[in-house]
Amino acid sequence: MDNPTAKQVFIQGVTLSGRTFRPSDWAERLAGVMSQFRPGGAGNRPGAHLAYSPWCVPTVMNGVKVVIVHTDLRDAEPMAWDFVMNFAKDNELQVSEGCLLPERSAGSS
Repeated sequence: MDNPTAKQVFIQGVTLSGRTFRPSDWAERLAGVMSQFRPGGAGNRPGAHLAYSPWCVPTVMNGVKVVIVHTDLRDAEPMAWDFVMNFAKDNELQVSEGCLLPERSAGSS
């Protein structure tokens, strides 16, 4: 991770050799494990454990399952950050850095 301005890390469900990672629900499972790590801690509101952490969100990009990991997780919970990054490394998943841009609303140029 070399870009100090990147705000997110994208763990893609594609291995370094180009194969689709299995099981198909890997992104939801990983984000579920990470749901307790959030701004203010897990106990900041009732039922927080029932939702994904804003620091670790599963999604689909261009037809590929992805987990978006916010770099704030690294500062707040270094061991959780290491867990997620080691998951990607151990499973030889493609990882890239970036910053999500807000979607443009209809009619904006």
